Amino acid sequence: MLDLKFIRENPGAVRDAIRDKRAPLDLDELLAADQAVLDLTRRLQELQEERNRNAKLVPKAPPDEKPKLIERGREIGAEITAMKPKLDEAQGRQRDLLLLTPMIPAQEAPRGESEVDNVVVKTWGEPREFSFKPLDHVELLQKNGWYELERIAKIAGSRSYALRGAAVLLEQSVLRFALDTMVARGFTPVSVPSFANEAAFIGTGHFPTGRDQVYRIELDDIYLAGTSEVTLNSLHAGEILNEGALPILYAGMSACFRREAGSAGKDVRGLIRVHQFNKVEQFVICRNDDAESEKWHQNLLATSEQILRDLEIPYRVVECCTGDMGLGKYRMFDMESWVPSEGKYRETHSCSNLHDWQARRTDLRYRDEGGKVRYVHTLNNTAAATPRLLVPLLENHQESDGSIRLPEKLRPYFGGRAKL
Repeated sequence: MLDLKFIRENPGAVRDAIRDKRAPLDLDELLAADQAVLDLTRRLQELQEERNRNAKLVPKAPPDEKPKLIERGREIGAEITAMKPKLDEAQGRQRDLLLLTPMIPAQEAPRGESEVDNVVVKTWGEPREFSFKPLDHVELLQKNGWYELERIAKIAGSRSYALRGAAVLLEQSVLRFALDTMVARGFTPVSVPSFANEAAFIGTGHFPTGRDQVYRIELDDIYLAGTSEVTLNSLHAGEILNEGALPILYAGMSACFRREAGSAGKDVRGLIRVHQFNKVEQFVICRNDDAESEKWHQNLLATSEQILRDLEIPYRVVECCTGDMGLGKYRMFDMESWVPSEGKYRETHSCSNLHDWQARRTDLRYRDEGGKVRYVHTLNNTAAATPRLLVPLLENHQESDGSIRLPEKLRPYFGGRAKL
């Protein structure tokens, strides 16, 4: 959410952001709604001031004038009573439109319409040349008896999965390795619920536009989250922190859920696009300072790069264009891991700087050294999301017999074993 004062004073910049991010918002409609709130608020204040003046006149008025003053007081009261619902409605409309207002993207962010306009900024590692015909991840899982698909689909439906045996241990080792990496970098691990209320989803910006991607538990009016960012972003909602407490570094861990609405027939094979998954998430709350949040953006990116390097998975970093970064993002990078069976890179990490866009939605602030209260900046990035990350891990480290060579960094989680 943007500051209303900024929107009023910089309509051109906001229009550009709406265009560049293809936001579902008519700025003229928002400005009209804002003006309606201003007009009603001004009129309500005038009436309240008139009522106060009128009330002060009554005790001192001559007997023949008192009835008129009393009657005028009643008229003003009735008008105020009638106006308050109109103001509430206007403010609700204003807020609904404000929630659709995009963050102004960084000047450095490439302008474009979709992922095809994203820009590759770094590539690490060479795709492996196999001396045998490699299997894809589904074939590897099936060959080793590590995967249930048809049986579990009868129970939980399509895009569900069940890992077995060593694959479960592999998944847990990847998650624990990511968590250990973050702890070594000063992050505090936090295990959070997989569900949250509507306000938390509004706070991150997943609502109102992303409702079709989220599972709702109707009986309790609560929603299943696709990332612990939803919970971590609202953990300090409404608070005013001390500047000395910043930055706050969280390593969130949770089971995650996503409906994947609108993706029928897309990436349906295996573990790429499933409804339930596990994730370790990096989340940072820092001072409202462009250089400070840019530093942490690069820090989050470097952490995930280190995880992929330690897992010995070739990857590339792409900077997302404005049309692919979402409403709240100031700047965004994706990390894509090499998938041999497809001969291409697939997104496994998403690293975002949102400046104060989320903090304004959750009213999360801090008091700086000068005593001024300011909104914080928030940032997030994936550390590891499974089972998706298992796809490049399995395929890149397979041997001719279908066994999997364990990267050096994962071997301590398996008692020193070199293979699965």
